[in-house]
Amino acid sequence: MHNQLTKKDIQDMEEEIEHRKAVVRKELLEDVKEARAQGDLSENFEYYAAKKAKNQNESRIRFLERMIKTAEIIDDSSAEDEVGMNKTVTVRIEEDGSEETYKIVTTMRGNALKGLISVESPLGKQLMGHKVGEKLNIEVNKDYSYELTILKIENTELTEDDKLRDF
Repeated sequence: MHNQLTKKDIQDMEEEIEHRKAVVRKELLEDVKEARAQGDLSENFEYYAAKKAKNQNESRIRFLERMIKTAEIIDDSSAEDEVGMNKTVTVRIEEDGSEETYKIVTTMRGNALKGLISVESPLGKQLMGHKVGEKLNIEVNKDYSYELTILKIENTELTEDDKLRDF
């Protein structure tokens, strides 16, 4: 399965890759050189920590490049009055009357703890394309579902809090 990403996601990943290659990689290589110069490598914690950080950076670069290469580019446009990518939607859970607010984002930006839900998640999939006032039956699994009503849909821009996740 390919991750669904927007052109903005791809652009942000390419910028992160460039930054990691041009800036972070050089800094980490310098850290490794400095730690190596301290002498005995068998008991040199700074050397191992520097090597680990360097390897993590290279791993992140490879991960992002693989994500770009295998991504399915999706359109992030939608009608003004319907739930779509990067829109914030407020819903009422009919079971208990509570209200929840979510922002629909791609998998790479998803973070349920911050209210950022993936368009590929069960809730994200079922909300897409619906309008204010509509009631939806959300199936969590074969044994549990709940009903919600869409109360409000807002156009929102991506913010610094919506940055790409580290995996």
